[in-house]
Amino acid sequence: MKTYIQNTAIVGLVVIVVLGLMNVFGLSFPLMVTTTTKSTELSVVGEGKVEAVPDTASINVGISVDKAPTVEVAQKQIDTVNNAIIAAITKLGVDKKQIQTGNYSISPNYNFDGSDRKQDGFMGDVQLTITVKDTKMVTQIVQAATAAGATNIYGTSYSIDKPEKYREEARNKAIANAKEQANKLASSLGIRLGKVTNIVESSAGAPVAMYDKAVMSAPMSGGGTGAEFEAGTQTVQSVVTLYFEKK
Repeated sequence: MKTYIQNTAIVGLVVIVVLGLMNVFGLSFPLMVTTTTKSTELSVVGEGKVEAVPDTASINVGISVDKAPTVEVAQKQIDTVNNAIIAAITKLGVDKKQIQTGNYSISPNYNFDGSDRKQDGFMGDVQLTITVKDTKMVTQIVQAATAAGATNIYGTSYSIDKPEKYREEARNKAIANAKEQANKLASSLGIRLGKVTNIVESSAGAPVAMYDKAVMSAPMSGGGTGAEFEAGTQTVQSVVTLYFEKK
C-alpha cells in the first residue's frame, strides 16, 4: 500500500512538472515530436537519337470515273479497273492480305448553271492501299497500278515495323548523355554525385521521318523505268531525366 502511494505521488509530480513546462513555454497538448529527412538531388536531362531506315512502305492509289450514264456502268468501270490493279500487283508477289480497298463510293454528278442544278451521269471513286515490307518495290507497284488503269496516285509513306529496338538504343544514348552532363555540372559546381535515385523518360512519339527526294527518272506510265522512290531515314528519339543524390 505504501509503495502504491509513493508511485502515485511520483506520477502526479511528473504531470505537474510537465504541465508547468507547457505553460511556461506556451506548448499545446498533445505534444508531437517528428523527425524529417531532407534529400537533395540534382536532375539532368539527356537526349538520344538514332537514325533508322524504314522497312515498310504504303502506297495509296485510286480510281475515278466521271459522267457514267448509270450507277451500274459507274460500278462496272470502277470494279474492272480495281480488279485489274489488284491482279497486276499480286503478280509482283504481293499477297492480297497486303492490299486494302477503301473509300468505295458512287454518287450523282451535277452540273450547275446559275441557280439550276442538272444531273449529268454518275461519278465514282475507290482507293487501294498496298503495304509491303520491301521498300524497293514502291516503283514497281506504282508502275503496275498506273498501267492497270489507276488514275490517281495519292502518295507513299514509310514506317518502321518494330521501332522498339531503336527506341532502346536511343534511350541508352540518352542515359549516357544525361550522365555526361551530370558529371560536367557536378565538376562545375564542386559537388559530388551519389547514386541515381530515379529516371523518367518522356513519352516517345512516332519516329520523325526524314525523306530523301524521289528521283524522277521517267514518267509514271509509258513503259519507262518510272520514278525512283527512296525511303530516306527516320529519327527515333528518347529524352530522359536522371535524378542523382548530391553528397
